[in-house]
Amino acid sequence: MDISDLVKLTSKAWAIPILAQFGAGVPGRQAPLLRATGASRTAFGQSLTHLQAIGVLERNPSHGHPLRPEFRLTEHGKALAAPALAIHDLTKETPHEALIRRMWVMPLLALTRDPRSFSTLASTLRPITDRALSQALLRLQTAGWIHRDVDITARPPRATYQAQQTGAQIGKEVLTMLKAGTSADLRETEPKLPPPRPTLG
Repeated sequence: MDISDLVKLTSKAWAIPILAQFGAGVPGRQAPLLRATGASRTAFGQSLTHLQAIGVLERNPSHGHPLRPEFRLTEHGKALAAPALAIHDLTKETPHEALIRRMWVMPLLALTRDPRSFSTLASTLRPITDRALSQALLRLQTAGWIHRDVDITARPPRATYQAQQTGAQIGKEVLTMLKAGTSADLRETEPKLPPPRPTLG
């Protein structure tokens, strides 16, 4: 599984919170999952459909009513539920709990386990725009999840970004997700992260 697959997995706001609730043992029906996540019905439905489309969730054929179906984790989904729950536990009831539902946040925390330049992040996360990347990095810096360091000895001065504190802990769990894979379409044996560029002196 590579970073583009992670972008795909997290492209819907409630995908990770839904997986976390499955990991916590919440029944796979819409009503209890809605209560547990606190999502709106529309956003929840979009994320649930997305998780089915990428092979992380499936309908449970032996349970539920046609109008009130029950869902269960696929084999690939089972591997993702534990790290999703760990991420949820790291952020629940904190001022930045909603940040993990933002586009690009989790891929950035995975990539910045090592220091990365803006240009490296932009090229790795294509088709992200410079504006979207700047806004995502600023949110993460404001939360204290990413540190921006500027090497003033380089010519020109060079800035790098690295996950820290809660951001580094989340990044570790995201790497577990990358190793686990997601669906039959996305599965790989090892996470594919680009190597960090050497710091220019």
